[in-house]
Amino acid sequence: MKSNRFPFFLIILTIGIVLGIQLEKIFSGDSLRDGIRKLNDVLIYTEKYYVEEIDTPKLVEAAINGFLSKLDPHSVYISPDQISSVEESFRGDFEGIGIEFQVVNDTLTVVSPISGGPSEALGIMPGDRIIKIDGTDIIGITNEEVRSKLRGKTGTQVKVTIVRPGVNKQVDYTISRDTIPLYSVDTHFMYDNQTGYVSVSRFSETTFDELEAALNDLNNEGMQQLVLDLRSNPGGYLNQAVKIADLFIDGKKKIVYTEGRRKEFDEEYFAEKSYPFEKIPIIILISKGSASASEIVSGAVQDWDRGLIVGETSFGKGLVQRQFSLPDNSALRLTISRYFTPSGRGIQRDYKNKKDKNEYYSELSEFDEEEGDNINHTAEEDSIKPVFKTNKGRIVYGGGGITPDYIIKSDTITDFTRDLLRNNLFYQFVLSYLDQNSENISKKFGNDLSLFKSEFEISEQLLQEFISLANSKDVEFKQDEYKNDKDYIKIRLKAQIARNFWKNEGWYSVLLEYDNQMLKSVTLFNEAKNLANM
Repeated sequence: MKSNRFPFFLIILTIGIVLGIQLEKIFSGDSLRDGIRKLNDVLIYTEKYYVEEIDTPKLVEAAINGFLSKLDPHSVYISPDQISSVEESFRGDFEGIGIEFQVVNDTLTVVSPISGGPSEALGIMPGDRIIKIDGTDIIGITNEEVRSKLRGKTGTQVKVTIVRPGVNKQVDYTISRDTIPLYSVDTHFMYDNQTGYVSVSRFSETTFDELEAALNDLNNEGMQQLVLDLRSNPGGYLNQAVKIADLFIDGKKKIVYTEGRRKEFDEEYFAEKSYPFEKIPIIILISKGSASASEIVSGAVQDWDRGLIVGETSFGKGLVQRQFSLPDNSALRLTISRYFTPSGRGIQRDYKNKKDKNEYYSELSEFDEEEGDNINHTAEEDSIKPVFKTNKGRIVYGGGGITPDYIIKSDTITDFTRDLLRNNLFYQFVLSYLDQNSENISKKFGNDLSLFKSEFEISEQLLQEFISLANSKDVEFKQDEYKNDKDYIKIRLKAQIARNFWKNEGWYSVLLEYDNQMLKSVTLFNEAKNLANM
């Protein structure tokens, strides 16, 4: 039998280092040593006597995931294969050629070149099809293969061959890879002549700098009030949440504090600097997918009566993790404390009475709440959640996310439209449509997004062509569901077209015209002003 002892003892050494050294400050006593000894014995017996040869590293990872499953849902193990992409998303950049892409009908298609990246600088355009990489045909390439071939160290080069709609010949580009920014501020623009809109997708290392720059741009464009969209923002770095809340909260007010089992994890965070945005009326949009850092910002704004929170009750993640690096380039992300809003609210939903993580996450989809004015939070008054008070004495509740001051449910779509989305048919249809019509749209609208929004319409003929595509892809047509979602389907197609010419600003500004949460929000600024004494 082939020996597996060397990797086995390497793994045992790893566990010893991790649990015996890195976590020594967290756990102590005989129970830790007994636990390590027991785990060590089990691994030794299994490696030595099990009926088949074993993959020791996989067993160790399974053991780690097993004991983490007995803790909270947010303490997790990150494998070496996952670590680079996880760190990349929080760091805010990667090295490559700088394109957003999709593989459509086995062909690598450029959705958009990333602003400031080398592909944009060379003139690569949305809709370009990359058919060769370094001279090799890539029909049928997978997403992972795209990343492995196009990413690489800054300064290295890759040659791509592109077919562009309307151009008869193939075009070769030699692209020097570079550091590509991953923006966490998806877009910012003036929604109307006084309302600024900013969408933030996560809290990475660069989010504060991005958001401050976006707000300065909007100020220069005459912004008098702001909608900050944190819907489906899963959170990120706590320090970024504190700095972003500080943009809107004046003086030295408390923003958030943490408490752990060990006193070194007890911390308080306060507003520190003055910013020109502290007196601007603000409305924050949240959803069931808004979590962690999003809830810190929303909770601080709500507790200080600084602005209105609109949307649906947020996820309810009130736990703070610290990441511990492990010797094999994996990591342990361990919950070390709980965080609390300025009024003392804990935001974490109950997880101890759930049978597993699936139940913990799935219960969000089952939660229903009544729409309407909730400025005094009567929607929660019958709950068993602990009661707290905002700066002006309004009652708010802990123990289950941030409940909005105005509860407005997100738009729902039917199964038919979900099938359209799941099969990526909106993008496929628009890609084909633009192959024939891109030049005409450019001539008619130029760079004028406002003109496009007011004059471009999805015709009935175009809708029927879209439905025909869906039929050809075996998406069953359902007349009643189509009728129910027709307006949404039209606006989604229009937004997809706008994205091709105006990137995220085109996409968001068109979709917001149909967005009931946004439409309600812009009617509430007088109330936001009154609440904040502006």
